[in-house]
Amino acid sequence: MVVLAGLAALYVVATFLQVWLLSDDDQAGPADAIVVLGAAQWDGEPSPVLQERLDHAADLYEQGHAPLVVVTGGKQEGDRVTQAAAGFVYLRNKGIPEEAILLEVDGTSTYTELAATSRILADRGLDSALLVSDGYHSARLLAIADEVGIDGAVSPTDREFGLKELLRETAAMSVGRVVGFRRMDALG
Repeated sequence: MVVLAGLAALYVVATFLQVWLLSDDDQAGPADAIVVLGAAQWDGEPSPVLQERLDHAADLYEQGHAPLVVVTGGKQEGDRVTQAAAGFVYLRNKGIPEEAILLEVDGTSTYTELAATSRILADRGLDSALLVSDGYHSARLLAIADEVGIDGAVSPTDREFGLKELLRETAAMSVGRVVGFRRMDALG
C-alpha cells in the first residue's frame, strides 16, 4: 500500500512538473489554423481573459502562422451571445477577414471545444492547430488535442497565473490521463 501511495505521489509530482514546464513554452510555428479557446464574454464583449487570447491569436495570424483562426465557445448559462461570436466580432474589428475566421459555437468545456474543432478542421482536410489559451492550460490542451485527433502546438498568452491554477491543471491532467479526457468531461 505504501508503494502504491508513493507511486501515486510521484505521478502527481511528475504531472505538476510537466504542467509547470509547458506553461511557459511557446511552440508557435506554421499550422493549418490558430484555435482560440473560449473564455467569458459579457453580452458580446470579450472578458479581459478572452480579449488577451484573441489579441494573441490576431498577432499570430498577422505573423503568418496560419491562414485561419477558429474561435471557440458556446453559451454559458444566462448568455445571449456565444463566446465564439464575441470572438468573431472582435477579430473582424481587428482587421482579420471574415473568411479567415471559423466559429465553434457548441463547446462549453475545453474538451468539447477541441472535439468540435477537430471535426471542423477534418471537414476541411486540416489537422494541425496552434492552440491559444493561458499558459497553465498548455499541458491539458496538448493532451486533449491528441485525444481528439488534432496535431497541436501551444502558444500561450502572457497572462499571469499562480500556484492555484497550476494545481488545478495538475489535478485535471492526473485524472484525465487515467480515465480519458472525454470521460472526465462527461463526469464533470
